[in-house]
Amino acid sequence: MGLIHLELFATLDLVAQAPGGPDEDPEGFPFGGWQAPLIDEVAGAQIDAAYAEGTDALLLGRRTYDIFASYWPHQEGGQDGGIAELFNRIPKYVASRGNPDLSWAGSSQLGPDLAAAVREIRDRHEHVRVVGSLDLVQTLLHEKLFDRIDLWLHPVVLGVGKKVFDGGEVPTNLTLLEPPAAGPKGAVYLHYALADGVPRTGDMSAPDLGLTE
Repeated sequence: MGLIHLELFATLDLVAQAPGGPDEDPEGFPFGGWQAPLIDEVAGAQIDAAYAEGTDALLLGRRTYDIFASYWPHQEGGQDGGIAELFNRIPKYVASRGNPDLSWAGSSQLGPDLAAAVREIRDRHEHVRVVGSLDLVQTLLHEKLFDRIDLWLHPVVLGVGKKVFDGGEVPTNLTLLEPPAAGPKGAVYLHYALADGVPRTGDMSAPDLGLTE
């Protein structure tokens, strides 16, 4: 069984809508492209490394797929040529209730039973990346159909917009796989794995926590 990775870029108040540009998801959102001024060489290298880690399929929502399909086929040989070559080569799976244009080579639409389709994809591939696709992410969080979360937190607060955890989440344990890493512009990279069980509770005044004398 492979791994499903959620690749997420968020503000400190966990807004993840339209980080890359003003036309990504503009409806009711005035901050499209908020991430662009905060990208530095460290964050860029972290993102490249995450994608290069054996990625052999993309799982995307309809809006993100349409953006990617109009952009990445034309980027080979450019500044982002490595990612473009990867994304153009591997299979792309689209979660949509509509009729998306699947002209991007290697694209296919998932069936109506999304959870079953995602489980089948995970069995078929080693490393499946979910980029953006916030509506799809809510479903994957609710069903615990993910194995890793790559979360980049950026030093801005927007107060409006779609969030990473926006109604789909259920009580879930995660394990930090490596120490957080920050770039010079303040973005912090957090790399988590899904863990067993549900969150526990406790008493902060309990003697075994060393908080009382």
